[in-house]
Amino acid sequence: MAPRRSAPKRRSRAPPRPACACAALPAKTGVRGAGSSPTMSGTVLAGTPIAVDFWSLRKAAGARLFFLSHMHSDHTVGLSSTWCRPLYCSPLTARLLHHRLQVPKCWIRPLEVGQSHVVGEVTVTLIDSNHCPGSVMFLFEGTFGTILYTGDFRYTSAMQGEPALRGRHIDRLYLDNTHCHPQRALPSRALATRQAARLIRAHPQHHVVIGVYTLGKETLLVELALEFSTWVVVSPWRLEQMRLLELPDVFTAEEGTGWIRAVDVTEICRDTLVTWNARHPTIAIIPTGRPVKVTHPKIHLVPYSDHSSFEELREFVKWLKPCSIIPIVKDDMCQVYFQEYLSSAPQVLPDFTVSKPVQESGPQQSRRRGQKPTSLWKRALGSSVPRGVVYDSPEKNTEKPEVFTDVKVPQHYCEPALCSKERCTSHRGEKEELSGKQLGTAGAAPVSSEHLAPGLAEQYLLTPLHVLKQFSSQKFDQLVEDFLQKKDTP
Repeated sequence: MAPRRSAPKRRSRAPPRPACACAALPAKTGVRGAGSSPTMSGTVLAGTPIAVDFWSLRKAAGARLFFLSHMHSDHTVGLSSTWCRPLYCSPLTARLLHHRLQVPKCWIRPLEVGQSHVVGEVTVTLIDSNHCPGSVMFLFEGTFGTILYTGDFRYTSAMQGEPALRGRHIDRLYLDNTHCHPQRALPSRALATRQAARLIRAHPQHHVVIGVYTLGKETLLVELALEFSTWVVVSPWRLEQMRLLELPDVFTAEEGTGWIRAVDVTEICRDTLVTWNARHPTIAIIPTGRPVKVTHPKIHLVPYSDHSSFEELREFVKWLKPCSIIPIVKDDMCQVYFQEYLSSAPQVLPDFTVSKPVQESGPQQSRRRGQKPTSLWKRALGSSVPRGVVYDSPEKNTEKPEVFTDVKVPQHYCEPALCSKERCTSHRGEKEELSGKQLGTAGAAPVSSEHLAPGLAEQYLLTPLHVLKQFSSQKFDQLVEDFLQKKDTP
């Protein structure tokens, strides 16, 4: 066994080793598919007001409650500093979200992990998903039944001791099926870490470069740093993130202070390996459970994965016994492998037909009775704006007419002291609310004809039928009938 190299101490550093200048090299990669723009991994849960990792409001249909499972880029597609809806996530993800994407703090709602929270008409419990810092599973309970959304997760038997899951009837399991194939065998992360350590010991005179994504594999880096008593050299922005995550102090941005270096996985390719080895013998390690095309003999793969193996998925489903399984990776299947473990108990199925508006509180109803009726045209505009918890089908109304694209939603969640965004309109005054509480309730009183401006009925009749009937088919039909009767009256 090769002798272990001692690390320089922060106060008394050894002579610096040659630095690797990789950032300016071509962005080719030894990892197939790396570097391409991520696709959205989120979904709108059918028959519920819930969207998880789904940030396209135009396609979100009936979604009213938005949840973020973790901060990997394929789960934040469409999420940016312009987001202006309440967003629920773990406290650690909340810090990363504001730090990396500049989402205003006034829209971020951190929820404690391991506790149940009531959000609208939904009860949600956050459970550590063992995937990356801040990642969680969501257990949703409501009139739609009980749904467990795993997000990306690495199963361990310790999850069977989770109080929120023990003995729980699960109607629908949204399952991370990244490695859901019998031939995708993976070792535990502890075994994979030991494999990486053996690889490093087999190259005692080499620098080591480890390819990682912007978030994840931090535990592997910490364990290797402690195993070999060396600093792990990272970029300044990554060092700032490590401190935000409150990880052990084994990272530095100072070149030459350590011989293990963590870089973005897209930097590991043939060109960079040639350049690094021209300066000093170097090996590269890519910790991944996915199939990878290797482009240089000194690129080594270690099967270290933050996703569950097939055997772990089978053990998880066998223990949980859900009524049905829905794969999160949509172009793959998984329920066929676990059919024998599904529960035969009655399942609460999603209701795609009835929309249930949120009941108004007493002060809201009394305030509405003291206001003048809003014009039908304004009501039609307001009907397209998502408000409250409404159980709509995600298959309906996936695209709104262009006439509604500029309608601004009155919001009441933002705290002016916390929000510095000029676009944030949630605290500009009562005038901008535009009788929002009237617009958001399907049970509003009918509008009498005396409040209609001349010619408004003709304008209404020229509006596309699917828009008006989306608001209220009965009121529309009644309005047309009343208008024709009034026209025929001598």
